Amino acid sequence: MYGAGLRLLECLTLRVKDIDFGYRQITVLPAAVEPRLRLHIEDVRVQFEKDWKEGGGYVRLAKALGRKYPNADRAWGWQWGFPAHRQYEDSETGLRHRHHLDETIVQRAVREAATLADVKKHATCHTFRHSFATHLLEDGYDIRTIQELLGHRDVSTTMIYTHVLNRGHLCVRSPMDVLR
Repeated sequence: MYGAGLRLLECLTLRVKDIDFGYRQITVLPAAVEPRLRLHIEDVRVQFEKDWKEGGGYVRLAKALGRKYPNADRAWGWQWGFPAHRQYEDSETGLRHRHHLDETIVQRAVREAATLADVKKHATCHTFRHSFATHLLEDGYDIRTIQELLGHRDVSTTMIYTHVLNRGHLCVRSPMDVLR
């Protein structure tokens, strides 16, 4: 979430087809997570193939997508990047589906990790998104690029991150501060 600036649900609802290792992008695919994400996706593929052989392997699609792509609900590219551990049986069709992970699983893991790491500041999944935007600003990226990466319609939403430009290592320092 931090490396790509994704919201929790954006991360959990990624489809396999949304991850482009060749161009190293989801929108932004951090090089640091690529090896582990590749291994994870391979594990997802193994699970999908097992489900498929056992008559499952379906994912829920919006009705319009299901009409447009009639076999996509069982195609590899449309599988969730972070699937749930268990399948469920659709009461209407009797087909076995696998949903994406529930947000609470990731939220709990982040909370536990922050506690174990003895992080004193408020830290949640959404903190990663804020940190992503803040660190891009601190590194000199322009506000419009960050707006696009975060998917904000209005730049004023993205402007909330500019408060960091008034302090920190990139702030304007008095010339007197550099005198010895």
